[in-house]
Amino acid sequence: MNTITYNSESVAIKVWAENRVIYLELTDGRIFGFPADRFLILSKASDKQLKDVKIEVGGYALRLEELDEDLTVSGIVAGRFQLPLPRAA
Repeated sequence: MNTITYNSESVAIKVWAENRVIYLELTDGRIFGFPADRFLILSKASDKQLKDVKIEVGGYALRLEELDEDLTVSGIVAGRFQLPLPRAA
């Protein structure tokens, strides 16, 4: 029996914010985007504060210093958000 090992660790190499969406590029080439409004603190942040997002902990976390907010890359990739999607109008 052959065993295939899959490394599901998600490590960010680039992060940016546009139009209240935070994007991150992972080492495997995937790009994720999520609305800032899916997190309580980020939902109240200004566009300028969101653009100040940085990669920390060797690519395993995102940091927004002015907001004193940290997010794990693995949590984002797994879809673990604090707030639900807004209802469609």
